[in-house]
Amino acid sequence: MTRRPYRGHLITVTFDGQRCLHAAECVRGLPQVFDTQQRPWIQPDAAPADQVAAVVRRCPSGALRYELVDGTVELPPMATTVERTADGRLVLRGDLRIRAADGAESVQTRATLCGCGVSENQPYCDHGGDCGAPGAG
Repeated sequence: MTRRPYRGHLITVTFDGQRCLHAAECVRGLPQVFDTQQRPWIQPDAAPADQVAAVVRRCPSGALRYELVDGTVELPPMATTVERTADGRLVLRGDLRIRAADGAESVQTRATLCGCGVSENQPYCDHGGDCGAPGAG
């Protein structure tokens, strides 16, 4: 997993392209910060840091994360939630410890996991399969 940092004066946003599911929560939430037509496509200083953090928390896959200059990072919600989407993905939020098949473990607050077993980025969803199709996963 490779996370690319986009540093602002008050907040750093990191992005992992392998985890992105293109839900577009960021682009719809703060288009002046998250603009796929610009380079770099994330401009953390284009909105107040608290607004940037709020939009990053809406990212269902966890591809986006943030850290404030004072070291504050996203805290997990009090209750862990698991939601199965109509197409079979598992959307998790909480204090998560995710272990991949190779034994690598990561600590996260948001993740979207593959529900069909076809993803090439296991255990994360990459839209590689149609989890909701009859006979899938």
